[in-house]
Amino acid sequence: MTDEARTGPVELRRIRDIMIPLDLYPWVRLSDTLGDALRVMKDAHLVVGRRASLPRVLLVFDHHDELVGIVRRRDIMRGLEPGLLRSKPPDLPMAHFHVALDHHLTELSGDLSSEEVLKGLRRECDRPITDIMRSISTTLRPDDQLMKAVFEMVSLNESLIAVVEGEEILGVVRSVDVLYELAELLV
Repeated sequence: MTDEARTGPVELRRIRDIMIPLDLYPWVRLSDTLGDALRVMKDAHLVVGRRASLPRVLLVFDHHDELVGIVRRRDIMRGLEPGLLRSKPPDLPMAHFHVALDHHLTELSGDLSSEEVLKGLRRECDRPITDIMRSISTTLRPDDQLMKAVFEMVSLNESLIAVVEGEEILGVVRSVDVLYELAELLV
C-alpha cells in the first residue's frame, strides 16, 4: 500500500499558509541605529501556532514604508564589535572555523578593562543600521508552494524571505517555519 493510498493525496502548503503577517513581524527604519535594532530584537517575541521564538532577522524600511533590507542577529553582533577589537573591516565576512579563537572577551581585548570594552560597545550602538544591513535577495508570492521557499532559502542561504503581492509586502516566511512544515509532511 502506498503512502498516498493510506493518507489520500498530499497537497503542499502555500506560502500564504505559513507566512507571518507583516504587522506581526519586528522591523526598524533605515534611519535607525544598531542600538535601536538591538532594542527591537531584544523585545520582539513571535508566536507561530503554539511555537514561540525570538526573531533572527529584522526588516528594514525606508521613510516611504518600502522594504529596503534586512538585519540579522549576527550582523548586529558583528556591527557592535568595538573598532578597537576589530581585526578586519566590518564589511568583510569573517572566516569560519579556520582558527580556534579564545572566546573570553578579556583575552580578545588584551589589556583593556571591562569598562573600556563596554564603552566601545556603547559607542558602536550609535552606528547607523545602513552600515550592517543586507539587501533583499529574493521574494516569494503568497501562491508559491512550500518547495519554492525551500529552494530559495537553501540556494541563497537565507533564513527569512519577504512575501509580496505586486508591490505590497504581505509578510515573511522563516526557515524555522518551513522546516516545521516539512517535518509535518514527512515525519
